[in-house]
Amino acid sequence: MNKEPHVPELEPTFPALQPELFDVPDLARLTARQASTHRPRFLLLYGSLRPRSYSRLLTFEAARLLEAMGGEVRIFDPSGLPLPDDAADTHPKVRELRQLAAWAEGMVWCSPERHGAMTGVMKSQIDWIPLSEGAIRPTQGKTLAVMQVCGGSQSFNAVNQMRVLGRWMRMLTIPNQSSVAKAYAEFDDEGRMKPSAYYDRVVDVMEELFKFTLLTRDLGAYLLDRYSERKEARAATTAPGVDNGVPAAAPMAGSVATGAGCCRPAQEGAASPCGGR
Repeated sequence: MNKEPHVPELEPTFPALQPELFDVPDLARLTARQASTHRPRFLLLYGSLRPRSYSRLLTFEAARLLEAMGGEVRIFDPSGLPLPDDAADTHPKVRELRQLAAWAEGMVWCSPERHGAMTGVMKSQIDWIPLSEGAIRPTQGKTLAVMQVCGGSQSFNAVNQMRVLGRWMRMLTIPNQSSVAKAYAEFDDEGRMKPSAYYDRVVDVMEELFKFTLLTRDLGAYLLDRYSERKEARAATTAPGVDNGVPAAAPMAGSVATGAGCCRPAQEGAASPCGGR
């Protein structure tokens, strides 16, 4: 006869806790009082500069799907982006990337796997996106989907690495992901992805990303409110020589004014994967 596992009686005391800063999660606060009505905003990054880049072609397929669901999409062209620390952060391509990261509510990262890892092109883009810019954290609380293309058999090294980076950037990386094996055989001469289980998975991933973005984009202030940071804020307001009062919460990210567009590349004049619709 199986016995229930013993659960010790734990004394409900918390000597290390500051009770006035302890906040019991509240389901009612996980419902946005006023939901955003603008189209969800997505930034897509790809990790290859080859003329026929399969990570770029897969990114274009993802962009088409997100736009068809009602999203507003920007695709960053990494050509011309300097290596991290090899230029000032005032470089035009760096400024463009950072503005798009601040504008976006969700991201897609798509890289080839090279030598068992994501490419340097992919990593450089992520490295140029800062964890914080003053009081703004450009990626915190934003959704992320990861995808990779493989030259041979299916692998998950690149997506696994990007998941680690997404967590480091304090992003909400969705459970689903895409890895396309033998990518050279999955696209036709026009650069469109052929019908396959790999394509079906891309659809699944974009649907999931879109849903998670709708679910979380208006709740960042509450989802990202942390006990440790409330302690830091309290300590800052009670330090000698500091005026009392709770500082205003930092916004999740800045905003960038944009016009209407369908899967529009971030750089004006670049080709649109949606045929310029």
